[in-house]
Amino acid sequence: MIIGFEAKRAFKNNTGLGNYSRMLICGLAHEHQEVRSVLYSPDMTGEYSNYFTSYANISTRQPSGFDRHFPNLWRSYGLAMHLKTDNVDIFHGLSHELPHGIPHSIKRVVTIHDLIVWRYPHYYKLFDRIAHRIKQRHSCQSADAIVAISKSTKRDIIKYLHVPASKIHVIYQSCDPIFWQPVSEGDKARVRKDYKLPEKYIICVGTVEERKNQISVVKALAQLPSDIHLVIVGRHRGRYFSDIMNEAKGLKLESRIHAITNADFEDFPALYACAIASAYMSHYEGFGIPVLESMCCDTPVVTSNISSMPEAGGDAALYCPPDRPSIIAMNLKSIIEDPKLREQLVEKGRIQREKFSQKNVIAELYKLYNTLVPQEDDDF
Repeated sequence: MIIGFEAKRAFKNNTGLGNYSRMLICGLAHEHQEVRSVLYSPDMTGEYSNYFTSYANISTRQPSGFDRHFPNLWRSYGLAMHLKTDNVDIFHGLSHELPHGIPHSIKRVVTIHDLIVWRYPHYYKLFDRIAHRIKQRHSCQSADAIVAISKSTKRDIIKYLHVPASKIHVIYQSCDPIFWQPVSEGDKARVRKDYKLPEKYIICVGTVEERKNQISVVKALAQLPSDIHLVIVGRHRGRYFSDIMNEAKGLKLESRIHAITNADFEDFPALYACAIASAYMSHYEGFGIPVLESMCCDTPVVTSNISSMPEAGGDAALYCPPDRPSIIAMNLKSIIEDPKLREQLVEKGRIQREKFSQKNVIAELYKLYNTLVPQEDDDF
């Protein structure tokens, strides 16, 4: 079996969509060495340029000659001829998109992570909103199978894009392998020193934007003991961070808020592991990867009781309405003050996180591929 992947974000994106792409591509290459993967991207430069070179069953394709001057056009149309010459059986768009012109003989799969552009259109500029909606609608209509990363996302695809439920397959995502490795005391000490972390803190990981709702955690912080701090890890988007700091100033919390915008990805597990708890009060997520990352790092998590977060956390998290700071504070305080509860959440998290292990995710994906292009055991 030969799988072609739309891999632009696998090479260029160091956050959610990029991590998902790399996890899936490398996981498939490791678990099923008989499968050959071909990565298609208009640009393979940057920090991930050599990420896949150690895998003998992964090859790459990018525009050459005249096509190099029109990479977006190549990505939308030009790679069709490569798919034919590479004898691709299945083409998988890993981040909402399927290019035009894929030959009908090739099965098409697309992963839909979320439908933010439909649920919260005001977060997008008009042109971006129109472009994203066109791409998602085309991808879902033309795909032979759609991978939704949660049941919540599947419901949204049915509601907004009117896709038959039978076409949608819920295959949860995993998180980067570094989160599955134990964090040493030495790494914790180094990270505490490098980032000047307070002794006791709640951690919020994610792009600092209105949808992620970090401001509710700031309001909850005002109701927690004065030695508890808040560490916000993520890039700032728009004026929302200013809104957060203005809220903190009004509550006299400036000295207890710590923003980290340039953390090395390799340090994320230790940043989680040093925290008393993780708070993720997003209004909407396709999956809610920080919930899983928290559980992988043995950090108890308080999260929203809506969208996909309950799927990610199962019975291993505490839930509350995202816009109720008093309830958020109550749950965080329970974790801070009750060692037995904390221990229970950690143990439940170790069980819950196994649902999202890379091995389980790849097994489900491989099963889907085989329903589209059945394989004979004798061929391997």
